[in-house]
Amino acid sequence: MAEHHRATNYWAVWIWLAVLTILEVGVTFIPELSTLYKAILLIALAVGKALLVALYFMHLRFETRTLGAIVLTPFVICVFLVFMLMPDVGFEPRESPIRAEHVESDH
Repeated sequence: MAEHHRATNYWAVWIWLAVLTILEVGVTFIPELSTLYKAILLIALAVGKALLVALYFMHLRFETRTLGAIVLTPFVICVFLVFMLMPDVGFEPRESPIRAEHVESDH
């Protein structure tokens, strides 16, 4: 079990979470950003919020390093998978050439 630690200012953490949520909503209303950049920003903000919740509300900031490594490993894998799948977010679906020929021959 973790040693005794000083009190956490939960209101400050809550305010940071609220600010990050407002930023997330704001990012969705920026028309100049492409879908890919919006997705990257939203994922980064969500990761920040997840870290705040895990560190302070789940008290992982005050736990041993071993427990932190156990929790961090799936998180790293998840982030890795999200960024590996990110190219699929930026591309629009294409119609197959076979389907396109079939549609053209009908006209």
